[in-house]
Formats: sequence, C-alpha cells, structure tokens
Amino acid sequence: MSQADSLKNRLLIAMPSLQDPNFSRTVTYICEHGDHGAMGIVINRPTELRLADVLQHMQIDGGLGGAGEQIVYLGGPVEEERGFVLHSHSPPWDSTLAVNDNISVTTSRDILEAMAKGDGPNKTLVALGYAGWGAGQLEREMQENAWLSGPAESAILFDLPAEERWEAAARLLGVDVNLLSSEAGHA
Repeated sequence: MSQADSLKNRLLIAMPSLQDPNFSRTVTYICEHGDHGAMGIVINRPTELRLADVLQHMQIDGGLGGAGEQIVYLGGPVEEERGFVLHSHSPPWDSTLAVNDNISVTTSRDILEAMAKGDGPNKTLVALGYAGWGAGQLEREMQENAWLSGPAESAILFDLPAEERWEAAARLLGVDVNLLSSEAGHA
C-alpha cells in the first residue's frame, strides 16, 4: 500500500447505512493504516467515566484540578480495558506513535502521570479500546460505502463537543450526513 492510499491521519465518518452498533454515527481517527490492517480511535462515543476515575483505578495521584472531569471515550470495541491518549505533540512518552507532525497516540502510564500533575500535552482525548481492521478489511468497507474518509482537524478531535463531531467531520467534505439516506437506492 502506498502512502497516498493510506487513511492514516484521516477521519472515517460512518455512513448512515452502517448498521454495526459499534460504529453507527461514529467518527474514527485513523492512527495507523497499511498492508497489515488499520487501527483508529473513535472520537465521539463519550462514556460515563472521567479522567479522575481512570487515574484512581490506576492508583495515580495528582493535583488534577478541573482536568479530572475530562470525559473518557469508548475508542472502539477492541481491548476496551486498554487506555489510549490521543494528544498534541509534547515530550516523548514511553509508548507513543506519532500519527503526523502534530498528533500522537500514547498507551503508556507515564503520560497519565504527567496529566495528573498538570504536565501533560495541551490537547488530549482519553479513550478506552480502539477500532481495528484486518488486512484489506477497511478497504472492502470503503468500497461498500460504509465510510466516508475526510481530513482530520485538531478542532474536531479535541475541541468540539462529541455530539457535533460526526456532522462537522462530514461538513469538511461538503456533505450533510442528515440528507443521506440509510436506504440503498436502485435506479
């Protein structure tokens, strides 16, 4: 697969026809995509958990302040007990994948310890679990029109309320997802 064909650093926008309850009306940020498959983080499925809950569960102390109220997202149906922090670049952490020049995903405890002390990255999205596709699976789903692929903007990833991200990501492509039918049409 060429870099031009890769969906890395793009948003996958679920089409209204996508019936899988794990992905209905979701926006997924693709962190890795190659011949081996793809991995991404769903960015618009908030849970009832807050960052403070995760830190307490991991026995990480810190002076969090208001950061403890940060929403934790359901990043996808794979390994839901595993944490991922999507973030703006900052000092390197133990287990970080740079997705582009501005955004990384980290899975190591040290980033959470820094966040607890107020020393973490400026922009973060904390998720439990991830979305994964085997070799060729995402490409097939794209051909079946299950997804739109669009540019990733930091504001959609980190700043917009979760409930606005699906429509906002589609708008970047000039698409109003509310006008798309979930029915397949035949001429």
